[in-house]
Amino acid sequence: MLPVTEVSFEVVDPENVDLRKLITFLDEELKMRYPHEMIYVVDFEDPKVKEMTFVVSYLNGKPVGCGGLRPLHYMDTDIAAMELKRFYVDPSYRKMGIATNMLLFLEAQAMAAGFKEIRLETGIKQPEAIALYVKHGYRPIELFGPYIGDPDSLCYGKMLILGSLPESS
Repeated sequence: MLPVTEVSFEVVDPENVDLRKLITFLDEELKMRYPHEMIYVVDFEDPKVKEMTFVVSYLNGKPVGCGGLRPLHYMDTDIAAMELKRFYVDPSYRKMGIATNMLLFLEAQAMAAGFKEIRLETGIKQPEAIALYVKHGYRPIELFGPYIGDPDSLCYGKMLILGSLPESS
């Protein structure tokens, strides 16, 4: 396993070339697991995409992972929540701690922005993603927003505690 110091995380804008390339790889992987119409993409043409926070993970300068956070405006709650979106690590670089550290980085970004909860949707055919989220304190929640009624969707949530982040592996 490579030392964590060789991995860096950079907040990028939605037009970032590395981000877009990684999201294309993610979409291709998801299309192998699910029908195309069941993939919940980010609409980069939507002006609200500017509200999102995107991160690219670099290993020795090479883009190897990405993730995003979107403020949840449609929830019936007083809790300031974000949704984890487009979370991906290139298969060649998995099992190196990159996903864990990127998740912790995104949680810190959400807390710094004043959010108290992160919610996410993942699919029933992604056991590796489910295991990562559960390992880091995400718990099953009811389907929300566009995922309501989707039999392939699972939703998870985690309350963020200011000044405290989950242990990393």
